[in-house]
Formats: sequence, structure tokens, C-alpha cells
Amino acid sequence: MASTDNPASSPGHEASSATNEAPAVPEGVATTSVDAGDAASPSGNTASPTNPATTVGASAQEIAIDDDFDGDSAFGEDAQSETASLASAISRGYMENGRKYQSTKGHEYWGPSDDKQFETFELGHLLYIILDSLMPEPLFHSPIGDTPQNILDIGTGDGTWAIEVADKYPSATVYGIDLYPPPALWVPPNCIFQVDDVTQEWTWRKQFDLIHLRLLLGAFTPEERDRVYKACYDNLLPGGWIEEVELDVRVMSDDDSLPADSIVAGWGPNFLGCAERSGRPLDTQLTMKASIENAGFINVQDKLYKCPLGSWPRDKIYKDAGKVNMEHWKTGLEGWAMYLLTKFGEPTPWSPDEVQVYVARVRNEISQPNLHCYHYTRRVWAQKPLE
Repeated sequence: MASTDNPASSPGHEASSATNEAPAVPEGVATTSVDAGDAASPSGNTASPTNPATTVGASAQEIAIDDDFDGDSAFGEDAQSETASLASAISRGYMENGRKYQSTKGHEYWGPSDDKQFETFELGHLLYIILDSLMPEPLFHSPIGDTPQNILDIGTGDGTWAIEVADKYPSATVYGIDLYPPPALWVPPNCIFQVDDVTQEWTWRKQFDLIHLRLLLGAFTPEERDRVYKACYDNLLPGGWIEEVELDVRVMSDDDSLPADSIVAGWGPNFLGCAERSGRPLDTQLTMKASIENAGFINVQDKLYKCPLGSWPRDKIYKDAGKVNMEHWKTGLEGWAMYLLTKFGEPTPWSPDEVQVYVARVRNEISQPNLHCYHYTRRVWAQKPLE
């Protein structure tokens, strides 16, 4: 068994917008925005930075705009065993269109696994820590107590979450698995990384207090995802918890500052279409709660976040999160786009040059200070019955 991971990555340097000489973005690319209510459905708990306690069934509240905001500057350079043994063939991966990818037999993952990708993972992790910075435990919401014994991080990416949990909970052995080894230079003695594929048969000889998944949208077919949830259920202790965090690829605004015919408004529908054609959906934040319930979990809870793009919000937590998320997107756009558009783009697969032009236009558009846009992220946590 092994894992897959989060979305993407690309250089943190801002690309210029396309010139007349650059390849055109293919016609037929969706530019229709999505109603915020549709994106938030099914309804769940809504996070508020200044009020971390949430109400079941609440809708996402509007983020107040900072009237003094005039644009974002650059984030800076600082932004920058019990299962199968490490498989060198998996670890090596393959190069395509200047990015490194991983694959196993019959299973290719759309997200790159290179240094550019790891930059984006780090920024994504920081985004969610900031949004939950007022919570007693910002790393997870599952009530596993102070002395957990075994924790599994599926799709560990650059390993940051697993390392931080292992460092904070010395009683636990934290296992981080993915299709490639993380680049971590220092690892706590109670943190173990493995290269493995969770879509294969699980061979753990222990049960876990917590199994954590984050940003695995597009990693599985619906059938594979159901099998992973079943395997999580079977490998948790009675009373153990599963927790998953997934973002919504659609971008929206509450004040109509994002034009319906803009490139950014069409970003989400474009990639939802690519994912549908690939057979590995990207709408996980809308479906995972019901899928986890169907796997037999109880006490299923969820929390819906608005993730600003840019430091336009008035609230300090949203402002800090938006600044990090802007850099998260700028570094991530190329990696998020390249594989899916060159394999499953519409009306026909795009060329790498067309993808680069599209990414440059999106990067330029999200940087406009008059845009007050955001995307959703949902967190779901649920318990295996005691009996």
C-alpha cells in the first residue's frame, strides 16, 4: 500500500502576462463562475478566524475587505518498516514537460514530485495552520488525547505535517507515506517515512489512533477512494479517528469583483472537466463527508473555510492567510495545470506552451488588487465505532 498527495507546484517567481507572440489559450476554456452556495454544498460548519467555535449547518460568512489594501508584494525567499520497503523505481519517477512525476502500475498521479512541488506543499501547510491558529490544536481537530500511540499520514508530501505531529506528540509513532520520499533534512526519531501505494493491499500489523489525509483531490478514482476509506476504517483502533482536508478548485468572490468571464473564474470549471475526463474527480470537498459516512464512520463533523487569495481582508488572520495563499497559488499554478491540461485539456489536449501562457495569465489576474476572491476548503473528521 502507499499514498498519493496534494496539488502542485511551480517557481515562486511571478510570470508576466502573455504577449501577442505567445501561443493562445485554446478556445472553449470555461470562464463561468460558480455560485458560492453550490461550492459550499453540502452545508457544514463554517470557520471564522476570530471565532473558531462553529455551528453545524452554518453558511460561510463574507470576509470584510480592508479599505487600505492596495495590492500584495512578493512573499519573499523565505517562502521558498511494516509495509513494502522503499521502491526505487517509484522513487525515481519520470520527467515530463520539465516536471517530475510518480507512478505505479496502472496509477499515475497528476501532481509533480519535485522541489517546486515541495515549496507549494510547505505554503499549503502554513495556510491551514494560520486559519486554525486560534484552535487548541491547529494540526488536526480529532479528539485523540495527549498520548496517541500510532498515527498515519496518507499523502505526506514534503512531510511537514507528520514531522510537526511527531515532534509535538512524542508518545506516538507517526508514519508518513507517499509515492516518493519527502525532502526532509531532519526527522524526529518517532517519525517514519515510507514509499508506498495506498490503493494496494494494506499490510500494517498495528492499528492507528488517527489517520490523516490532506489535499488528495484527483488522486483516486471513486472506487479507489472508497477502498481507501474502507482500509482506513479497518486499520483504525475502535474509537480511532479519520481526518481529511480538501480544497475546492473553484474561485469566487462575494462582492462581484471577480468577473464571470475572467480567466480565474473559469479556472475551476476547466479543471473539474479535466478531472472528469481523467476518471479521478477533483470535487472531493463536496463528496468526502458522505463517502466517509458510507464507510461506517460515526460522529462525522465538518468545517468549511474561506481561503482568501491575497491580503485584502481586514481581519488579521484572514489577511495573513491570504498573503500565504497568494504565494501558494503563484508557486503551484504550473504544477496544478501542466499534467491535466496536456493530457485532458479541452477541446483537445493542450501543448506545454499553451499551458504556460494560461498559467501566466491566471497568475497575473489573481494579482490584481481589485479582486477580493477566495476558494473553499473543507475539513472532515469522523470516528470508528467503539464496537
